[in-house]
Amino acid sequence: MRVEIWSDIACPWCYIGKARFEKGLAAFAHRDEVEVVHRSFELDPNAGGPSGLPVVRHLADKYGLTPAQAEAAEARVAETAHGEGLGYASGRLMNGSTFALHRLLHHAKRQGPAAHAALLDALYSANFAELLPLGDPETVVSVATGAGLDETEVRRVLADQDAYAEDVRTDEREAAALGATGVPFFVLDRRFGVSGGQPAEVFTQALEQAYAAAGGLVQVGADSGVSGQQHSSDACEDGACEVPAHRREDAS
Repeated sequence: MRVEIWSDIACPWCYIGKARFEKGLAAFAHRDEVEVVHRSFELDPNAGGPSGLPVVRHLADKYGLTPAQAEAAEARVAETAHGEGLGYASGRLMNGSTFALHRLLHHAKRQGPAAHAALLDALYSANFAELLPLGDPETVVSVATGAGLDETEVRRVLADQDAYAEDVRTDEREAAALGATGVPFFVLDRRFGVSGGQPAEVFTQALEQAYAAAGGLVQVGADSGVSGQQHSSDACEDGACEVPAHRREDAS
């Protein structure tokens, strides 16, 4: 069985969803038969460079929240992350475009699953737990080499805007074709889809259903009607994992 996971380093629910999926996978009897493939998706491909804007200010501006409401929303995400055993610090800033990070992740993938997994975890930790400025190329070099990648190759990839660019865009086109309306987006054997950072038991159930079933893509979770599952209230409550409307329109 193959599980494909579309996600973005800037998305806290992708960080949380990855941890929850791994717990759900650990509870799956046939976990040794599962191949996990992480794919790229930019929540905001027009983000540009680092803005230095606090995330809570961004949330307030984007969703029309008061500063107190935005702070509370971010605190809830932090509490959820901590509940999954993840580091999550307050005071995060907007780092801008994640395109270079996705290109670098594709480079790591060419080095093997272990290299890719190490870089992905390092980038998530750098962004959410360590609050490192991932819009700064030197910081990215430090994180990537700390994860075991060759510094010369890392610098080469970051300097070449075309390196692995088509790999990123191909992943994003596939997500649109599959009907992704947000990330994280999990697709199991191109038959079952799970949207958002669902609880671990939802992932275990989806794996069990996908292992036994065949047919077209079935949404597991939000309004799916599959085994009565409903979208978890903390799977993406602040809207941070939603694909912008213009991305959905472009895919239609």
